[in-house]
Amino acid sequence: MTISLLLASASSLAAPGRVVSLDLCSDWILSLHAGSGQVAALSPMGRRFDARHGLRRPWPEHDGSLEQIVALRPDLVLVGPYNALRLRQRLQALGVRVEVTHLPTSLEAVADFERQVLGLLGADLNRAHAPLPPPVLAADAPRLLVLGANGIGTGRGTFENEVIERAGWRNHLRGEGYLRLDMEALLADPPDAILWAAPVSPARANAFAEHRALRALVPPPRWLNTDNWRWECPGPWTWELVQQLQQWRRQWR
Repeated sequence: MTISLLLASASSLAAPGRVVSLDLCSDWILSLHAGSGQVAALSPMGRRFDARHGLRRPWPEHDGSLEQIVALRPDLVLVGPYNALRLRQRLQALGVRVEVTHLPTSLEAVADFERQVLGLLGADLNRAHAPLPPPVLAADAPRLLVLGANGIGTGRGTFENEVIERAGWRNHLRGEGYLRLDMEALLADPPDAILWAAPVSPARANAFAEHRALRALVPPPRWLNTDNWRWECPGPWTWELVQQLQQWRRQWR
């Protein structure tokens, strides 16, 4: 079904009064656009991944069980395409309305995602954020490495690469997709800056980023940090991320 048909279908239904979220990305879009008293409960994922700070107000939370969600008597359950598959199937079998959102895979698709959720909530579609215009990417623009857990870097042909370039940086990596990094190659050709986009923890998954040689070659002022969920959950807040990267780039220059 096309986005336009989805919006038309959503707009024909009454605005739900009790909305439940099943995943982190749905939590955040509800926090942004749901009306006062419209949310029955958010998922437990935000607390689990330390992504509750910054929500626009405190929200009730369910424990992820079928029993508690049914007890909340939701008229709409919101979930992303890859999450809570068995739970949402069981809810649908009980006659609960479950809507699967179409998470954006490009910056241009962010507004469609936002309008889909606004339509499901019975809200004004014009509240969707306008895209930031692409800059002219300078040949000498600084190179940014987006580094995740387990030494995985973000290359070309990804949503993250669009964010990097829309903010006026060049991607340090020339390869496509998500790449396992080689420390020797990285030390031989270091990026101008590193954005550490992984949860803060003492886990072994973070050992690559804590390597002494890498930390010495790319000193602390050139390590940038953002909330991990902003990369995990593309949405209208992505424009705030672009603006943050733009600000860092201007300071760099």
